[in-house]
Amino acid sequence: MEKVRAKKHLGQHFLKDKGIAQDIVEALSYHMGYRHVLEIGPGTGVLTEFLVKKDIELFLIDLDKESIAYLHTHYPQLPESRIMYGDVLRTDLKTLFPAPFGVIGNFPYNISSQIFFKILEHRDHVPEVVCMLQKEVAERIAEGPGSKTYGILSVLLQAYYDIEYLFTVEAHVFIPPPKVRSAVIRLKRNQVQALDCNEKRFVQVVKQGFQNRRKTLRNALKSLNLPEHMQGHPMLDKRAEQLSVADFVELTQLIA
Repeated sequence: MEKVRAKKHLGQHFLKDKGIAQDIVEALSYHMGYRHVLEIGPGTGVLTEFLVKKDIELFLIDLDKESIAYLHTHYPQLPESRIMYGDVLRTDLKTLFPAPFGVIGNFPYNISSQIFFKILEHRDHVPEVVCMLQKEVAERIAEGPGSKTYGILSVLLQAYYDIEYLFTVEAHVFIPPPKVRSAVIRLKRNQVQALDCNEKRFVQVVKQGFQNRRKTLRNALKSLNLPEHMQGHPMLDKRAEQLSVADFVELTQLIA
């Protein structure tokens, strides 16, 4: 098998620039000393080509059977069990990786947010993520409070990870070229073991705040039945996009 066809329903756009591929792989810093790496959506193996040269335990997962067959043929140095056909969103990563592992990949644009929510579920087991995704989503994740692009995923990820926007990638270096620009970001697990509030409630407050982002938090959070003592709190006069992670933690504490 010499070629893998990019499939629209899988959101595939294969990177053809090996220089960019090498830059993405070199962005892995092995933060906190992990040696296992999961590549999500390897496709034609443009990142894999550089990853297999590293002193790591590399695992690949892809939902494209054609890609899996291609990877088995072109990377015989990897044990067959480490080239996995499957949906990463449905994979039991805790069983697959008993030790901490890094994540890398050119994330399919149509499921990139879902992948990050999966990573959040395993945040104490994933010290680092280096990935390429739609530029707009990358900016949203890396952006700080006060920006119109700052949102739910920004707050939830920044609560547990330090996030760096590394570089922009133009559409012409993909086959087929996407209609949007792409970007590479790096997430490194921070020192927060647990938030100083009820974490389930924190997620609820963040989501509720941004789902009504044009409203002040006093109105956006009405369905949470805010206690009477909070009604005059100045934070409620703000909109969700104006609050930092620390502000949302404080707000959750007050509501609880």
